[in-house]
Amino acid sequence: MSRIELIGINGAVLTDEQRELVRHCAAVVVSRRHRSLVAALNRHLLDITPVATMLEQVAEVLPSGSVAVLASGDPLFHGIGRSLIHRFGSERITIHPALSAVQLACARFGLPWDDLVLLSLHGRSGHDLPGRILGHTRILLLTDHRNSPDRVAASLLAALEACNDGERIAALRIRVAENLGLAEERLLSGSLADIAAQSFAPLNIMVVEQPPRTMPLFFGLRESEIRHSRGLITKDEVRAATLHRLRLPALGVMWDIGGGSGSVSLEAARLAPDLSMYTIEKNPEEQENIRANIRAYATYNMRLVAGEAPEALADLPDPDRIFIGGSGKRLEAIIETASIRLLAGGRIVINAVLPTTATTALSCLQRLGFQVTSATLAVTRTTYPDGAPQVFNPITLITGDK
Repeated sequence: MSRIELIGINGAVLTDEQRELVRHCAAVVVSRRHRSLVAALNRHLLDITPVATMLEQVAEVLPSGSVAVLASGDPLFHGIGRSLIHRFGSERITIHPALSAVQLACARFGLPWDDLVLLSLHGRSGHDLPGRILGHTRILLLTDHRNSPDRVAASLLAALEACNDGERIAALRIRVAENLGLAEERLLSGSLADIAAQSFAPLNIMVVEQPPRTMPLFFGLRESEIRHSRGLITKDEVRAATLHRLRLPALGVMWDIGGGSGSVSLEAARLAPDLSMYTIEKNPEEQENIRANIRAYATYNMRLVAGEAPEALADLPDPDRIFIGGSGKRLEAIIETASIRLLAGGRIVINAVLPTTATTALSCLQRLGFQVTSATLAVTRTTYPDGAPQVFNPITLITGDK
C-alpha cells in the first residue's frame, strides 16, 4: 500500500535519505520556499496550501504511489502532521521528524526549555495577548505575520504603561530567533522598546522572560491583600459566592461594571487566565486601585475601562458574563444595554445592597426575558475565642440567564 512520507527538514539542504524518499514518490507536497530543494528530484509538486485542497490532491495521488510531504522542523509540533493524521490515519503515515524550531531557538540561546510555557499566536486576535503572556515567568511564542515580535512587544509595552508598571517594563527581556537554520538567521535580544522598534522576517520565534515572583494563593485573596479605599470592597464571602454564581467560562469576555477596587474581576482573572476581563470604573481613586491590583498580581487579562456605564460599554467586545457591583443609579439603563450585548447562553450577576436595587434588578431582568433567580447572603464574622461578632449588611445576589 502506498504511504505518506512526512519529512521534517531543517535549513536549506536535504539529507541523502530524504532525497531518495522524494525521488521515489509519485508526488511531493512542498511550500514555495522549499521548492528549490526538490525541483530536480520530482516533477509532480503540490502546494502545501491551501491545506484543504492539498489533502484532496494527496488522496487522488495515493492510489498510484506514495506521496512525500515536506515540512519545517517537527511536523507534529504545530505542523501539518495533525491534518494529515486526521484525514489519512497515523497507520498510513511514516514520520521523519527534524529538530523543531523551538529546540533550535533554545539551543541558539543556550536556554533550557523543559519549563517553558509554549503559546502559538497563529491566527490569534492581538487584543488579549498581554493577558496570555504577562502572567508567565518564561514563555515562548510562535508568531505569525499579524502577531510579529515588534507588534507583540508594542502591545505588551502599551498594557504595562497603562498600569504604570515601570518595574515590569524594566525587568522584561525579549529574545527573537529569526530565519533559523537559513543563511539569513538572526538572533536578537533586548527590552520591549528595543524589539518594538525593529522589523522582522515572517519566520521567527519569540521568548519573553521576567524575574519569578512569589504569588499568593490561586483563589481566596483576603480584603487586606487587595488594594481598596475606605473599606469599599466586595467582602471575601460575598466575592466567593459571586464568582460561584458567575460560572466563569475558560474563554470569552467578562464585564465588571462599577468595579470599585476590581476585586471580583481580579479573582476572576486569576481563576480564568484566558478570559478577557473589562473592569469599568468612573472614580479616579478606584481606577488607581485597579491599576495597582493588576500590577501586584500580573492580571493583564484584566483591562481598566475608565468611564461610566452604559456609555463606556459601547466599544467593548460582547460579553459572555456580566457582573454589576455598582450602577450609580443607572441600573435599568445598564441592564437594558447588557441584555442587547450579552451573548446567547450568557449570564449576568448583580449584587444588590439596597432593597430598591434588588427590586429594580429583578423586575428589569424578568421584563427583558431573562431566567431570574436570587439569593440573599448574610455574613457574620467572629474571631475565636474572644472576638466580638462582626455583622455585615445582607447582599442579594441576582442572576439572569439569557
